[in-house]
Amino acid sequence: MNNKAIIQAMKQRVYEANLALPKLGLVKLTWGNVSEINRSLGIIVIKPSGVKYQEMSKEQMVVTDLNGQLLETNALKPSSDLPTHLYLYQKMPEIGAIAHTHSLNSVTWAQAGRALPPYGTTHADAFYGAVPCTRALSESEIKENYEEETGKVIVETFHEQELDPLAVPGVLVYGHGPFTWGMTPEKAVENSLILDEICSMARLTEIINPAVEPIDHFLLDKHYLRKHGISAYYGQCCDETCEKEG
Repeated sequence: MNNKAIIQAMKQRVYEANLALPKLGLVKLTWGNVSEINRSLGIIVIKPSGVKYQEMSKEQMVVTDLNGQLLETNALKPSSDLPTHLYLYQKMPEIGAIAHTHSLNSVTWAQAGRALPPYGTTHADAFYGAVPCTRALSESEIKENYEEETGKVIVETFHEQELDPLAVPGVLVYGHGPFTWGMTPEKAVENSLILDEICSMARLTEIINPAVEPIDHFLLDKHYLRKHGISAYYGQCCDETCEKEG
């Protein structure tokens, strides 16, 4: 496949992933964005800024280099969150796509400024432990390079807590909302949906039992590791690599 065909395929995947956000109830209006990186070509494809989902086309997906410079003539402006995506791609070389939403339940938890505890196996199936919440950005961080500083505070949180981005594929940014990621745009969106669902479940769980504690580590291990890692056994063997995902 030549470079032009690769870029067109990326645009199609990013377009479809962005359209999935309102279909799944994760965004309203023009909120949210999805991007994908191709490290060998040194390019990123991301949603254009402020374009309504119902009016968006594949051709409008914006292609930039790894510094955020536009690579196509007559291109629309990229999402204002591009600097956040760029920084995460730079510091998290394991990931291939990023999704950002303003979904109700995830934003509610982010505004509360709390990490999301693993209260059950639905959480453990996708996130290996608590989903962290970042610290608040300082006034100077917000005024100077807000979007890039958002990326920096996410990376700072994962570094300080010694978290694996593949094992915990998402974060709550204090006062803002969720960012999730995966190897593909589809997977990044799936993790956004899961995160919003488990935020809702956790909130209701705490209402029913304010003294609830996170599940035991051995139950967390069982549910996460049966879907992820070399000993995973959940799902079907699709090819010779026997990739096992739910």
